[in-house]
Amino acid sequence: MTGQAILIIDDDPCSRKLARDVLSHVGYAIREAANAEDGLALAYSERPRLVLMDVQLPGMSGVDALGRLRADPVTAGIPVIAVTALAMKSDRARLAAAGFDAYLEKPLDVRKLAAVVAAAETGSPA
Repeated sequence: MTGQAILIIDDDPCSRKLARDVLSHVGYAIREAANAEDGLALAYSERPRLVLMDVQLPGMSGVDALGRLRADPVTAGIPVIAVTALAMKSDRARLAAAGFDAYLEKPLDVRKLAAVVAAAETGSPA
């Protein structure tokens, strides 16, 4: 059983605020972390319903943090969406191969964000 909140892990406060504002507007509870280490601690303690993970974080990368989530049976099933400025087709394929459930490009498209989150929660394509 997962928690009710969506966890946003992003070192950019503006990106966190935009995602928080859009998702809270459509009814999601939000938790936030500015780095992978704090985000992992929240994921382990609160077991969010979904994680929005910036790929390029200071210290531990989002890809490495995803690996830790997937390696732990407690958090392995939580959907994780990559959020990144890396927009090449090869980047999308690399992140999918790493195990992300979906992909959002920065800057975030506010019209697309809630739809991608809802699709990732159900395992449907966005």
